[in-house]
Amino acid sequence: MRPDGTGKVKHYYVRESVGIAVGILLASLTHVGLATLTHTPSPMGFLADILGRPENERAYVVIPVGYAAADATVPDITRKSLDEVLVEIPGA
Repeated sequence: MRPDGTGKVKHYYVRESVGIAVGILLASLTHVGLATLTHTPSPMGFLADILGRPENERAYVVIPVGYAAADATVPDITRKSLDEVLVEIPGA
């Protein structure tokens, strides 16, 4: 609904915009030393009920944030080399 209570307003690319914003937020939180987890339960309607949000608002993601436990470990992940992931199509 519009602020004056009449009609509906179409918002384009909401999920894409939320995805970009979440990526920036996660990178920023990680940069300052916080641990994060993204959670996208389906259906998400329970959250609107718990938080008392209006029907026109929709949650897309829940992001718990905090400090990792002192004994938490992160897997040693390395990128594959270009030769391992590149597929060349002759004549393309």
